[in-house]
Amino acid sequence: MEKIRMLSTLGLMGAMRSLSSAYETATGVHIDADFAPTLALLKRLRDGEAADLVILTREGLDEMIGEGRVVSGSAADLARSFVGIAVRAGQAHPDIATASALRDTLLAARSVAYSRLGASGVYFARLIAQMGIAAEINAKADIVEQGFTAERLVSGEADLAVQQISELKQVEGIEVIGPIPHDLQTPAVFSAGRMANAEHADAAERLLRYLASPEVVPVLRQSGLEP
Repeated sequence: MEKIRMLSTLGLMGAMRSLSSAYETATGVHIDADFAPTLALLKRLRDGEAADLVILTREGLDEMIGEGRVVSGSAADLARSFVGIAVRAGQAHPDIATASALRDTLLAARSVAYSRLGASGVYFARLIAQMGIAAEINAKADIVEQGFTAERLVSGEADLAVQQISELKQVEGIEVIGPIPHDLQTPAVFSAGRMANAEHADAAERLLRYLASPEVVPVLRQSGLEP
């Protein structure tokens, strides 16, 4: 069976898990996928890790194109993703509808879990600095090196978890309250590209076209992404 090696940002993990098996059944091509935050993937690619296809934030993909690691003509934007906030299932949903409500909710929480390496964590660190509450939040924050921040809700270590909505939805036993107000954030755009040294270039191109096609839109939506 032909195999494609794919490195993908965590934001597409939910969608890719359901799409991969369907794709394998339809084409007989197995997708060997590894998921990590974009910054971690950029480091691995620069350290020489091999792959056929990568899915990164648009900025990350542009860096890889600039360094000649990804074929520029192959780049395709797949989905937009907003950062959201979640609580443990069954907990009250605090108000995050406006900037001031969000600020009050963050200050009132016992602990807030956010990611260090993911795009959402970089954004959230900037947001609390702009709101003037970085010192208070970081004093009680649970900063997650890699993986899903919502796991800290299930374990009881945090009251609120901040991450891309598609990543929050990967964890059982939590509820997404909603996105951080849209006027406070720029959605992350996740984009795919073929590696310049891809071993299975043709198969990677076919997979890329499939991922950018209208038929995968319902799966993206279901996993918390906007096409």
